[in-house]
Amino acid sequence: MNILMVGSECSPFIKTGGLADVLGSLPQALKDEGQDVRVVLPKYEEMKGEWKEQLTLLQTMDVQLGWRNQYAGVEYIEYDGVTFYFIDNEYYFKRSNLYGYGDEAERFVFFNRAVLEMVRTLDWKPDVLHCHDWHASLIPVYLRTHYQNDERLAGMKTVFTIHNLKYQGVFADSVLHDLMDFDESMKTDESFEFFGDINFMKGALNYADFITTVSETYAKEIQTSYYGENLDGVLRKRSDELIGIVNGINDQDYNPMKDEALAFPYRSSLIKKRQNKIWLQQELGLPVNKDVPMIGIVSRLVEQKGFDLIGRIIDELLYHEDVQIVLLGTGEYHYEQLFQWTQDRHPEKMSANITFSDRLSRQVYAASDMFLMPSRFEPCGIGQLIALRYLSAPIVRETGGLVDTVHPFELETGEGNGFSFTNYNAHDMLYTIRRSLALYQDKAAWQLLVKNMIKSQFSWKLSANQYLELYEAMFE
Repeated sequence: MNILMVGSECSPFIKTGGLADVLGSLPQALKDEGQDVRVVLPKYEEMKGEWKEQLTLLQTMDVQLGWRNQYAGVEYIEYDGVTFYFIDNEYYFKRSNLYGYGDEAERFVFFNRAVLEMVRTLDWKPDVLHCHDWHASLIPVYLRTHYQNDERLAGMKTVFTIHNLKYQGVFADSVLHDLMDFDESMKTDESFEFFGDINFMKGALNYADFITTVSETYAKEIQTSYYGENLDGVLRKRSDELIGIVNGINDQDYNPMKDEALAFPYRSSLIKKRQNKIWLQQELGLPVNKDVPMIGIVSRLVEQKGFDLIGRIIDELLYHEDVQIVLLGTGEYHYEQLFQWTQDRHPEKMSANITFSDRLSRQVYAASDMFLMPSRFEPCGIGQLIALRYLSAPIVRETGGLVDTVHPFELETGEGNGFSFTNYNAHDMLYTIRRSLALYQDKAAWQLLVKNMIKSQFSWKLSANQYLELYEAMFE
């Protein structure tokens, strides 16, 4: 099949979050299954020069945007056998950041229209337009409205994937006619209307042929009022066309045996893994002790990730337990301060690294014995998947993709690959952490847990085949 992925970021070209990892890995996995998969993105100023220098101009075109007529260039590059297109317009994309501007609606209306104009003129016709998150959410709507009689786009199906329902693209209703060329008939519950404003993602949920999200449990959760972010009604209405497919990770990129960031590569050896712990303790100025359990945290420091829970119990944990915590991440100021103050109080037990470093993140995964991820909600999560790959036992709250990928270890049966708790409660989390610390002292039990982690790896191959089954089913 011919599949065109549409999104706002993609590794290795440009990345701010997990969406980039998906668009960097899923097309490659589908290509390995024999599909012709291509990707289209904005051409951001933030792209590294090494990639920009390799781009080839394919075409230029005009894009109608309300009363505006805007230039768009289409450039492309072949990378690992996949074609990546880039929509070029310096007014919209030559900026110091990817997101966060006052004209976000205009920027991404332009991007969506430009993608469809590009598709109209390509000598390659996609069967499926697979659109990711609100930045690509207008394509399913436009395909069934402005472009419904265009023979060059006839027969195409659309899939819309929700990576995080919290971010929806909500704007003033003036955008509807000023930028999108729609009249008031599209300001309805069956289209864009959202409490007096318009909601780009809601348009996709109403118009896409099929909706996916990034784990089975999250697909169920977002149909409830607690997790539904005021779109649960639309999602319940589309429940027959909504499924969850858990993300994978690139198991060649995240491979502790070949990871150049690690001081001591390893496959399954806990001896070599502990050598990475000793090395990181030396690097970060923590007391060197291979036997002290180390808990890793690699995350954006935001409320969604459960840092309120951690803040409530971290002193109690560090005062009473023989443990080290290594944190890596940036985010909301009060969380950054919380962990810096904690490090000041417990310098022999806490290392707070308020920065982002892919290299250091891999070293934390390799050195840590446990990986803490107590999210309030988590569509899929990638941290726990990388932790499993690096044999760091995940400690998670039972929500979203964390439920689907981490199963609590039971000593009686010898089953399970991590630790979990149900309620969003700080002391439930603390009890679970203490349970993991106790198990760590039982070498035979911990070795069994490690064997289970080795067996529960999540590559993209399985997920890619599930997407392929979905694409094929839409044409039956």
